[in-house]
Amino acid sequence: MQIPDYIQTILSVLERHGFSACVVGGCVRDGLLGRQASDWDVATAARPETVRKLFEKTVPTGIAHGTVTVVLPQGTAEVTTFRTDGVYADGRHPSQVTFTDALRDDLARRDFTVNAMAMDLRGRLYDCFGGQADLRSRCIRCVGDADVRFSEDALRMLRAVRFSAQLEFSIEDQTLAAIKRCAPLCQKLSAERIRDEVQKTLCSAHPERVGQMIALGLLEKLGLSGQWDLSDLRTLPGEAVVRWAGLKRLLPQLDLSMLRLDRHTEQTATLAAQAYRETFTELELKRLLAQQGTAVADCAARLSGARALLEQILSSGDCVSLKTLAVNGSDFPTLEGRQVGQMLHRLLLHVLEHPQDNDKQRLLAIAAQAEQTD
Repeated sequence: MQIPDYIQTILSVLERHGFSACVVGGCVRDGLLGRQASDWDVATAARPETVRKLFEKTVPTGIAHGTVTVVLPQGTAEVTTFRTDGVYADGRHPSQVTFTDALRDDLARRDFTVNAMAMDLRGRLYDCFGGQADLRSRCIRCVGDADVRFSEDALRMLRAVRFSAQLEFSIEDQTLAAIKRCAPLCQKLSAERIRDEVQKTLCSAHPERVGQMIALGLLEKLGLSGQWDLSDLRTLPGEAVVRWAGLKRLLPQLDLSMLRLDRHTEQTATLAAQAYRETFTELELKRLLAQQGTAVADCAARLSGARALLEQILSSGDCVSLKTLAVNGSDFPTLEGRQVGQMLHRLLLHVLEHPQDNDKQRLLAIAAQAEQTD
């Protein structure tokens, strides 16, 4: 496991001033698994005020809980003082933390054994709760009493499923049983926290494990319960908007607005799910492009495996929107108000079926004939 140079610099500065320090948590887990760590967290015996004095540029990101972000030219890292946690009164944050000099005490407060390991500057591994063994057996197990861990923060139950999906691990039996007992606590979680865990699971190699979240009762706040086969999600591209659209297609009762997704993702996923067809014809995709635009059509095409057909349509240069129609409203001075829009839409529908007719004179002639017929 290779610790980045700038993280080694942080560890070295802390040790040089007499404070034990190590990288901890997910970066250690991922390093031992041969995965690329996305974030590097440092834990130390140094108090937050000391950390701020030792480094030129810091940000007090969570100083009440002992966390200071150290900013170096090569990158940033959260540096947190070894601590023990008091009661989690709000089901998310400890109401009080106590700083300690003991690494073991700090590791004991963490959620799962595979996330409760640390490594120092010399590569010495600190594994007090069997994290290495659980990595070898590929299982997610709580540190200590699972019921206590989940009552402290109910999000940990969703994280257990998410980690199992990302790492392709199973959830240890006693931990799984505790999730079933504690599942109602998830009703108190915010929509944003639920959304983040569901999205990370959706974008993993095993998006179908969102179905396990539902079966365990973790998503009842979203009105989801029972057994659902979500295996089709594994066949979809890994982009979040496509996976959300796939989930909405399989669970039409899911109201994506409850999850506080960004507006583009929510609307695109919802409309694409509604537009889904097992197979699309060229004309159907053209009509979808005309009615909903490229983003929705692209998402719907990915759901159906019709992305190649959509690319063919887009590269053909055929008219699929009013923007590329050979006429516009000013070409119909005798029409008023809604009549103009209705005529343009009528001509667009014609051109979708007959792309060779997207010529101004030809369309004016078709429009004149339509007016006479009407």
